[in-house]
Amino acid sequence: MIYLDNNATTRIDPRVLETMMPFLTDNFANAASTHAFGVGASEAVKTARQQLADLIGAQTHEIVFTSGATEAINLAIKGVAEQYQAKGKHIVTLQTEHSAVLDVCKHLETKGFEVSYLPVQPNGLLDLDLLKNTLRKDTVLVSMMAVNNEIGVVQPLKEIGRLTREVGALFMTDGTQAVGKMPLNVDELGIDLMPMSAHKFYGPKGVGALFVRQRRPNRVKLEALLHGGGHEGGKRSGTLNVTGIVGMGRAAELAQKQLQSDAERVGKLRDTLENELLQISGTRINGNRENRLYNVTNVLFEGCDSDALIMGLENIAVSNGSACTSASIDPSHVLMALGMTETEAFSCIRFSLGRFNTADEIPQVVEAVKKVVGELRAMSGG
Repeated sequence: MIYLDNNATTRIDPRVLETMMPFLTDNFANAASTHAFGVGASEAVKTARQQLADLIGAQTHEIVFTSGATEAINLAIKGVAEQYQAKGKHIVTLQTEHSAVLDVCKHLETKGFEVSYLPVQPNGLLDLDLLKNTLRKDTVLVSMMAVNNEIGVVQPLKEIGRLTREVGALFMTDGTQAVGKMPLNVDELGIDLMPMSAHKFYGPKGVGALFVRQRRPNRVKLEALLHGGGHEGGKRSGTLNVTGIVGMGRAAELAQKQLQSDAERVGKLRDTLENELLQISGTRINGNRENRLYNVTNVLFEGCDSDALIMGLENIAVSNGSACTSASIDPSHVLMALGMTETEAFSCIRFSLGRFNTADEIPQVVEAVKKVVGELRAMSGG
């Protein structure tokens, strides 16, 4: 199997697994227990909290551990909506956000909130003038993802943060595809809230975190979603997933050390793959080729159904959109927002590379894609 679906999930790094294993066997205590074993588990959580804070330029008390990015997104958006509705009930987001953000916003609309879903330009980037003209005095939250999960486009976070702060609103960026893959400093970018997920940067599934700014004068207040014990500073009750948290911390530490080397090596692999795929007639890259993350390319193959193409690549794992919407029969909302037709959107494949891909795999993928594309076009008479 050649795995090119790293935006859906990454393989756990063996060094992360090694760090986690003792907490599945001998060090199994509850981090909230006051005996020596519990204190040991608590210290391991503290270490992980520091590792994650260091990765994004935060302070340890600003990290809230969750079950993953979806829970962190819900906590952030619903928590802000509940706490700041006296200021206003206006939220601004993008049409190309992950479904976790869009579904929460749609839920809040049923509660009396007004949500502005901004379109993107054909290259997937936000028009900053449009954002500026959309922001209002009653805007309480701007939510715009750092890196799009389908096309890899990187939004101008610093400029978004500046415009958001000018109207006294909070800025949340979904960092799920960015954390651990690119430099991110929450202070430099003006970020107030940032969800993240361990399994997107070679950590375990089932654990994530939310950065919540706690430094004055921009301290963020959140209404908790879960009650029952007051864990995580009262923001997220529940027994801590010590094993997962330890793994997330170790993954963050490794990511910080390897940010540049991973970007250089994986970026070269992506560029080689992309350039070879573009030699196939009737192909083009979706999104912006300059402002995007190094590991992903989203390619349109004219005259080919993406599901059929995926099935034809028997030993190669790729995708035609977000794993979280894989059961949907609708075209990708991200690709449609770029101005594609439904036919075009159903003819696109996402290739997302990672730390464990090798140069030897690229020619194999190119040859396999060429073969399947040729067969599909022959069957359709193209």
